[in-house]
Amino acid sequence: MEGPVRVLVINPGSTSTKIACFDTSERIMERCIPHSSDTLGTFSSMVEQLPFRRESILTALREHAVPLSSLAAVVGRGGLLHSVVGGTYVVNQRMIDDLRAGVSGDHASNLGGILAAEIAEQSAPGIPAFIVDPVVVDELVDEARPSGIPEIPRVSIFHALNQKAVARRFAGEIGRVYEELALVVAHMGGGITVGSHLNGRVIDVNDGLNGEGPFTPERSGGIAALKLIDMCFSGTADRTDVRLKVKGKGGLTAYLGTNDAREVVGRIENGDTEARRIYRAMAWQVAREIGAAAAVLGRRPDAVILTGGLAWDDVITGWITDLVDWIAEVRRYPGEDEMTALAEGAIRVLTGVEEAREYRGSDGQD
Repeated sequence: MEGPVRVLVINPGSTSTKIACFDTSERIMERCIPHSSDTLGTFSSMVEQLPFRRESILTALREHAVPLSSLAAVVGRGGLLHSVVGGTYVVNQRMIDDLRAGVSGDHASNLGGILAAEIAEQSAPGIPAFIVDPVVVDELVDEARPSGIPEIPRVSIFHALNQKAVARRFAGEIGRVYEELALVVAHMGGGITVGSHLNGRVIDVNDGLNGEGPFTPERSGGIAALKLIDMCFSGTADRTDVRLKVKGKGGLTAYLGTNDAREVVGRIENGDTEARRIYRAMAWQVAREIGAAAAVLGRRPDAVILTGGLAWDDVITGWITDLVDWIAEVRRYPGEDEMTALAEGAIRVLTGVEEAREYRGSDGQD
């Protein structure tokens, strides 16, 4: 395509719908459309929210004078689908059916692909709808799948969109392509996932959603299994209590009563030695996970990349860098710019840099 490529990005959340419009790399508008809990409470399911959310998006586009006819593509946040390899996927009917059915869980992000398809259909004929690198990206090598208990195989659920986006950004900055690099990428936010990226695939990554890896601002991370079993059967905690200790009220929250790293750093600056001890322990565990992720690459990484919300913090990134910079150069890409990452995935396809993938659902990966 010649000239700017205009892409609409849709990112549905539990209480809002974020949209942005890009002319290739230039963001020309962005809007976070809030949805009150009273309004959303009138819908009995996530899918029933579709007409309401679609109309709110169309209204916002009219208010910002962005005609549907000006769009070259619409891209939505990928939802909980069957496992796929990384890439940009065309929203096809099989994907829409699986998102509506919630085949891997019910989440607001499931609406992203469906909304993208519906709005693309109202635009000029033939306008494609895409999703990019959903959380269910699974590129694990066979050696990474056994857990030690056959009934509980390791799975790949991680911050795929941001991890792959910053890996590609780093590759562009050094004049190389992602598909030829070896990288360790640590996304650090409420959850922490550390991926081993080799030649464009994430061959191993901790399952941060279900408890693997470092402890985080609100998750316990990997803990001694037998001791957890003892707690479960001790009679002192029910199923809900234990699940919250692992996810929601673990990590920094359990030790320090907050999941806000800024508050923790403030306490450290005011001389709180316990806050320093626990925060440094989290950095230590992230560094240990980075070392493990580097070990399975089979060669020296081209870089260690720190990203996510915690990457803004000089304290924790400084500690981690001091521990791992002997492995490779450490680069920081703070934050998680999901809107840009989604737009970039669509634009790579529209400009011929990458081919769009076809979602096959339960029949297997593309």
